Amino acid sequence: MAKIIHEVEKCIGCGACSAVCPDFWKMGNDGKSHLKGGKKKGKNEVLEVKDVKCNKDAENTCPAQCIHLK
Repeated sequence: MAKIIHEVEKCIGCGACSAVCPDFWKMGNDGKSHLKGGKKKGKNEVLEVKDVKCNKDAENTCPAQCIHLK
């Protein structure tokens, strides 16, 4: 099982993640990206998945480097 971790406070709201991986990412009313189905853990959003799918692309395109796969 893989974990997708999004450091929401670091997000600059560029929308790169939602552009390359719209099945997992969406833009919120606060101007930041959010992980669809993600659970709040402290200041982060976390989602456990079997297959990271396009999230590797989201991690690599994020200029704020606030998306991490573990």
